[in-house]
Amino acid sequence: MPNINNNFKTNNHKSKVRRKIVSKVFTINFSLLAFLLLSYTPASSAEIAGPEVRIQDNEIHVTTALSLGEKSLLEMRGGMTKEFRFYIDLFRVWKVWPDEFVVDKFFIRTLKSDPVKKEYLATSSDGSTLVQKRFKSLESMLQWALNINDLRLTNTRELEAGIYYIRVTVESRIRQKPPVIGYFLIFLPENEFKISKNSPVISVGKVR
Repeated sequence: MPNINNNFKTNNHKSKVRRKIVSKVFTINFSLLAFLLLSYTPASSAEIAGPEVRIQDNEIHVTTALSLGEKSLLEMRGGMTKEFRFYIDLFRVWKVWPDEFVVDKFFIRTLKSDPVKKEYLATSSDGSTLVQKRFKSLESMLQWALNINDLRLTNTRELEAGIYYIRVTVESRIRQKPPVIGYFLIFLPENEFKISKNSPVISVGKVR
């Protein structure tokens, strides 16, 4: 006749072992999640140069650039893919009403690097045109992708007389998230950073 008491003790011991294993796994996963959430810091050291605005032959041209913080540079040197979104917006200044959005240009720059093969690939898209380039170094890729030189924004003849300025906004999108299992990923932000900077004002036409 089987020993029921011994079987009960054995099953009870196995149940306790399983509970301990599940508890440890949950503790490890929760600790990892807490670490990721607490240690995550936006790359706030990124900066926008300019924007510089000039008017030539009634055309408004904009020059600007993005400089990255050391955190972003280290991640790219390690092979992480980055996506940068550039918004170049023209606003008209009003004394009483909020500033009026007039026209914009939009670019997506995606940067991929393979530090082992030493291959660097960048793409630029404005919604209608896609440009792809290969580079021999990370520095040359950044020089091309993070600079916007002499961009034609609009013609002043298409604008009403008034005071205007250019606002440049840059977003850095997260393309690779930490391998945490579960829906806790929703607590991580979609953007690494989002920064904006305005140009000095410019006058168009005869301002009253």
